[in-house]
Amino acid sequence: MKTRLFYLALIVTILLPVTINAISEAACIFLLIEPGSRPGALGSAYVAQVDDAFAGYWNTGALAFNRKTQFAGMHTNWFGQVAGLGDMYYEYLAWNQYFEEVGNLGFNILYFTAGTQEAFDGEGNSQGTFTTYEFSVSPSYSFQLNENTGLGLAFKFIYSNLVPASITQGLITKGYGMSYAFDLGWKQKNLFIDDLDFGLNFQNIGPNIIYENEAQAEPLPMNWRMGLSYKILNSAYNKLTVNTDMNKLLANDDALYKRIFTAWIDDAKKDEWEAIIFNAGAEYVYLDLLSLRVGYISDRAGSIVDVSFGAGIHYTFSNKYNVAFDFAMQPGGDLQRHNQTFSVKVEF
Repeated sequence: MKTRLFYLALIVTILLPVTINAISEAACIFLLIEPGSRPGALGSAYVAQVDDAFAGYWNTGALAFNRKTQFAGMHTNWFGQVAGLGDMYYEYLAWNQYFEEVGNLGFNILYFTAGTQEAFDGEGNSQGTFTTYEFSVSPSYSFQLNENTGLGLAFKFIYSNLVPASITQGLITKGYGMSYAFDLGWKQKNLFIDDLDFGLNFQNIGPNIIYENEAQAEPLPMNWRMGLSYKILNSAYNKLTVNTDMNKLLANDDALYKRIFTAWIDDAKKDEWEAIIFNAGAEYVYLDLLSLRVGYISDRAGSIVDVSFGAGIHYTFSNKYNVAFDFAMQPGGDLQRHNQTFSVKVEF
C-alpha cells in the first residue's frame, strides 16, 4: 500500500502543470522551445525574418516565399553543464519544398526528453529507471496570396509520455497523453515601406491534453507571436537586419474559443504586461559567407532578461548547394546563464 501511495504522489506531482513563471497554466511546454541557433542568437526575434526550413516552427507563412528544397536540424543538450541534467536533450528536424502551382509543403519533428530518472517505492527501494519524453510531428502547407503576402497552416500531433505504464500500472492515473493542434502563419513583405517585413504566428491552437480524464485535462501552450524585421543594409557585400518580436502565452481554464480572448485580460494589467515576452536582435552578414548576431530577451515573468549572441558560416558550392552552420549562446535562466546551441541548414 505504501508503494502505491508513493507512486501516486509522485505521478500527481509530475502531472500537475508547472507552477512557475509564465508557463504556470499550460502543459507540453516543450512546444515552446524554439529551434535554430540563428534565431537563438537574435534573442528569439525571428518571426518576420525567417527564410529557411525552421519556418515550419517560427512562421509557416514565411515558407511560402521559399523556392528551394530546404532541410534544417538541431540537436541540443540544454543543461549539459548543470549537474544531474546532462541527459536532457532537444531534437528538431525539418524539411520544406516548393511545388509549382501547389505551394510549399513542409514537415518537422520536435522531440524532447527530460532524461532518465529512478523510481523508488515507499520504503526507498529502487524500482528501476524510466525516461520522460515528449514529441510532436507536424506537416505544413503554405502559399503566396500575392507578391508580398504569404500564408501558412501547420497541423501537429502531440504525444507526452511523462511516466511509463510500468510505473502507473494499477493506479488511478496514467502518465501519458495525446492531443493535436494547429499553427497559423502570416508573413507580409514590404509593409508600408520597402524592406520592412511583418510576421505573425499563432501557435498550438488545440484542445487540452488529457492524461486521465477531461476533468484533469491541461491546456496546450497556445502562443501569440508577432514581430517586424527591417533591412538597414542590403548590398552584395554587407547586409544588416534588425528585428523585434513579442510573445504572449494564452493559457487559462476557459474553453479554447474563449481562451483566445480572455487570456489577454484575465490577470491584473501589470501581470498581463509582465507576461509578454519582448525580443530584439540584429544580424550582420558579410559577403553572404559570415554572419554575426546579437539579441536581447526580456521575459520578466520567466526571470530571463539577458543578452544572446552568436555567429554563422554559410557557403554555396557548385552554384546550387548552400550549407549553413550556426552557433548561439542563449539565455538559460537561473540554472545556467547561457545555453550553447548549434544548428545546421542545407538548401538546393
